[in-house]
Amino acid sequence: LSELEALMERMKRLQEDKEDEEASQEEMATRFEKEKKESLLVISGGICAFPVLFSFDDEMVSTDVSRYIEDPGFGYKDFARRGEDHLPTFRAQDYTWENHGFSLVNRLYSDIGHLLDEKFRMVYNLTYNTMATHEDVDTTTLRRALFNYVHCMYGIRYDDYDYGEVNQLLERSLKVYIKTVTCYPERTTKRMYDSYWRQFKHSEKVHVNLLLMEARMQAELLYALRAITRHLT
Repeated sequence: LSELEALMERMKRLQEDKEDEEASQEEMATRFEKEKKESLLVISGGICAFPVLFSFDDEMVSTDVSRYIEDPGFGYKDFARRGEDHLPTFRAQDYTWENHGFSLVNRLYSDIGHLLDEKFRMVYNLTYNTMATHEDVDTTTLRRALFNYVHCMYGIRYDDYDYGEVNQLLERSLKVYIKTVTCYPERTTKRMYDSYWRQFKHSEKVHVNLLLMEARMQAELLYALRAITRHLT
């Protein structure tokens, strides 16, 4: 099977398995912990030194992102150290965007909650209902796996989600790409972009980038707004 056909077959099998039998809460918690630990071991695409040269076919584009930061040591750090037995978990059910973050941010800055919520929903639901050359495809399962994997990297768990789906739908090269784009965007290269879903259209892969960035932003907001809520109470 081609990469595309194999992915569609896995999506179909997941849907059939879900209809036949759902995993228990204990199984889903175990799968989340496994995925969370493994996400710490995913190495992003290469070591970055400023300035960076990105190759787009024959054109070389130079970028110096250091001009945008004041602290040279500023950058992403994993939410936990590798090798730790008990990694922290942010249970989304305890503090959700819909039930907690939205109302707080709206109170702090009038109407910004509505704008952010509209942006999150629009990007999450964005689809052409296609997968490369296939039309009328329900991509909900795949989009949710992408979104939840980003939150998993930040230690956020959804109790109603089976994280076994992440491992079945997102191959290793895609996980490397996701971590790089989400955590170290300055290291992203065209070679990495080309390395996953080779049969997909550019527009579909741009959808992936948008989804990753919005998932990251929501994860950061959840941590920040939860801290503010605790301070206020």
